[in-house]
Amino acid sequence: MGNYPMFNFAQIVSEAHIKRAIKEGKFDNLEGKGKPLPKDEAENLPPELRMAYRMLKSSGYVPSEIAEENEIVRTIDLLAHMKDEQERYRQIQKLNVMILKMNERRGRPIHLDDSGEYYHRIVEKVRIAEERFGTTHKNNE
Repeated sequence: MGNYPMFNFAQIVSEAHIKRAIKEGKFDNLEGKGKPLPKDEAENLPPELRMAYRMLKSSGYVPSEIAEENEIVRTIDLLAHMKDEQERYRQIQKLNVMILKMNERRGRPIHLDDSGEYYHRIVEKVRIAEERFGTTHKNNE
């Protein structure tokens, strides 16, 4: 109980600082004021792992699964802006391999978004490439 009075003193001092900041208007123009808090990304984790997850995230660590998913999303976005159809076709093939490998590691398919928009974009790009180049890509003939 020796630390209890110090804790109360620290709490009182902290509350005094907060009250003074409120009176001085330091909280009036905060970003996001009046809006709901953002969704907690760690809400599905067990409580004992949440703090560790937040610390790793704030230090820049990204789990390999998330990094792979981000690379897939970036590749899909790049495909939308590619002009060279042959390169686009090669990148689609590379993307398919990346997705297959990720699915194998995870033991379940990835879901890049709920609407299926990415899937439909990829299917359309593959269809266009196959129409232009046929099912077998003849690059060096």
